[in-house]
Amino acid sequence: MHFALVSNGSLLTPDQPDVTVPWWSFTKTVLAAAALSLVRDGLIGLDDVVHEGPLTLRQLLRHEAGLADYDELAEYHTAVAHHETPWSADELLQRLDAARLRYAPGDGWRYSNVGYLFVARLIERVTGLALEEALTRRVFSPLGLSRVRLATTRADLEGINMGVTANYDPRWVYHGLLVGPLADAVLCLDRLLGGHLLPQSLLREMQTARTLGGPIAGRPWIAPGYGLGLMQGKVEGGVTLSGHTGAGPGSVVAVYRCIDGSRTASCAAFCESGDEGAVETEVVRLLMSVALE
Repeated sequence: MHFALVSNGSLLTPDQPDVTVPWWSFTKTVLAAAALSLVRDGLIGLDDVVHEGPLTLRQLLRHEAGLADYDELAEYHTAVAHHETPWSADELLQRLDAARLRYAPGDGWRYSNVGYLFVARLIERVTGLALEEALTRRVFSPLGLSRVRLATTRADLEGINMGVTANYDPRWVYHGLLVGPLADAVLCLDRLLGGHLLPQSLLREMQTARTLGGPIAGRPWIAPGYGLGLMQGKVEGGVTLSGHTGAGPGSVVAVYRCIDGSRTASCAAFCESGDEGAVETEVVRLLMSVALE
């Protein structure tokens, strides 16, 4: 397992290689940050209805929009496993019957990658920029990060540690797949939540989480929740984490930040196989070891 740690804003440099990895669903946190920068600049409101339906940006970012998720499609997983050419976004939405909301927006919670496809489209529409350029200008450059990019072809994954999978096509991730050094992932989250991009009012909105129930078997979550692009809640050990876990064929990444009194610590961990619970548990262990120093 690879990891990177930040303590009180400083990147620690233990004996770890500078590994470049897929960020999987940690990409959602970056998309949320970019969307909130649009709110910061008065270009859209959190509770404005978006072009894609009777949904608001807040509902999309918190998975409360009533949308389905393509993870439920058996044919999706079969196509990915067989290295088929990805469907167009429009074909995906048609196969999923995505126009049919599964519940009234705001009345429930359902994790939806489709919701973040809509967020990515919104960012492009409002900025007039391609997604990678919009994320660079609105998130990565302000946070001092220059080594993160959007993978859009198989060739873009050459030299990336994809774990135990091969020949993966990043177009299967319909909201976009960011790839970058693990150190940049942890710095991205630490600086974002440390107030380097958004005003405190929007950071509070981002970290206002919907509680999703009790402990999750096999994972360290005691009281999990979801904010605006953030998985957040209490974990074993009594601390509260904010960040995101992402899993794809062949690997898992988890990027989280915690505050313990006057100390802050952030950790990103990447495993070339294994499950989300094991990687999250290692993140908790590493964060606790830093917090207790």
